[in-house]
Amino acid sequence: MTLRVALTGNVASGKSTVAERFRAAGLPVVSADEVAREVVAPGTEGLARIREVFGPEVIAADGTLDRARMRERVFSDPDARRRLEGITHPRIRAAVDRWIESRAAEGAPVVVAEIPLLFETGRDADFDRIVFVDAPAEERLRRMVDDRGLSAEVARGIMASQGDPEEKRRRAHHRIDNDGSIEQLHARADAVLDSLRASTGAAPESPPFAPERPAPDGWMRLDLHMHTRASWDCLSDPEKVLAHARRRGVERIAITDHNELWLAAEMAERHPESVIAGEEVKTAEGIDVIGLYLTEVIPKGTPAVETCRRIREQGGIAYLPHPYARGKGGGGRMADELAALCEVVEVFNARLHPGRLNDPAPDLATRHGCLRGAGSDAHTVGEVAGAWVEVPVHPNTPDGLRRALARGRVHGRTSSNFVHLASTWAKIRKKLPG
Repeated sequence: MTLRVALTGNVASGKSTVAERFRAAGLPVVSADEVAREVVAPGTEGLARIREVFGPEVIAADGTLDRARMRERVFSDPDARRRLEGITHPRIRAAVDRWIESRAAEGAPVVVAEIPLLFETGRDADFDRIVFVDAPAEERLRRMVDDRGLSAEVARGIMASQGDPEEKRRRAHHRIDNDGSIEQLHARADAVLDSLRASTGAAPESPPFAPERPAPDGWMRLDLHMHTRASWDCLSDPEKVLAHARRRGVERIAITDHNELWLAAEMAERHPESVIAGEEVKTAEGIDVIGLYLTEVIPKGTPAVETCRRIREQGGIAYLPHPYARGKGGGGRMADELAALCEVVEVFNARLHPGRLNDPAPDLATRHGCLRGAGSDAHTVGEVAGAWVEVPVHPNTPDGLRRALARGRVHGRTSSNFVHLASTWAKIRKKLPG
């Protein structure tokens, strides 16, 4: 069954940028604004009706609709605006509906319609999910004046003609705040996209791991969460871990042993382009927090907020793993509090059982404007690269990773339940003599 998604937002909020991000990720997207141009193109019934109602002065010399003149006309005259909408809205609606039905008939799991006046035209009830792109009013006004060349008076008139943003925020299923950088907007859009796909059971399309299928040119793959023999519940040799990751097409790994840093640091020194030195800290609250690019170990039992502070002080990246896992993730108990302190939220953990415990993580990342990470959480060599993020090639530095994750795409598959037996054996084996 096709999930019908409406993408909306008040003028100059950035919804077209989000639409393009969705389209680049492989989702079919239709723009009501583009359809609006088509239904009043030269030779159409719609343009003929506009000429009949508003006169030839709104038709340009080349036979197209003079949009600037039409805009001035309708935004200074509410009755004129209603007459125009009476001509265009039914035609736009019919064309968008035909497009959606065609994509659904083709079997698309998710289709997106970008509709600026979704609530104003009463179309919100026609969709399964509503995504609202939001931006501060003063910033939207600036964009219309500076970027689009409109007068402040016309821009304010356009803004006034649209519905209350607060009401739209309340009625939307997902909200994407466009109050930062373009990288942050992309990251928030990607998190919502992952949530939409997860609700249909359609995970992002994942290229197979195989030497003959490397990452696309200019891109690479990262596994940001795994363990070696320095962890109390793992026996994996770190060199074998790295070699296995490379065989599976993952060029860089983060070694994040439990409450230990020494072996990860050694590996990062031996393989500076391929290894990130990290630590998974068991905090005083019993919730795990990962630090990436660490130089000093953070003791087990350090309070979670203090752990995040110490990571930042080292110039590292605070990474929140499996935020909704039972036990080690607190079942989401501190998810929002810690996401507000972390730069990266792990939205897919391959070792999390049941796998649906990953589902709330993308929305958590969106709410707090966090970058999205993924990790195999491997405790055996065979699990390595069970989840990864595909990102642009970048220097192995904290800033490099931040920039890359802003454009990253998360992939992964849930590992077998039997992997936990290996962890149990590792705990027993380390207690045995020899």
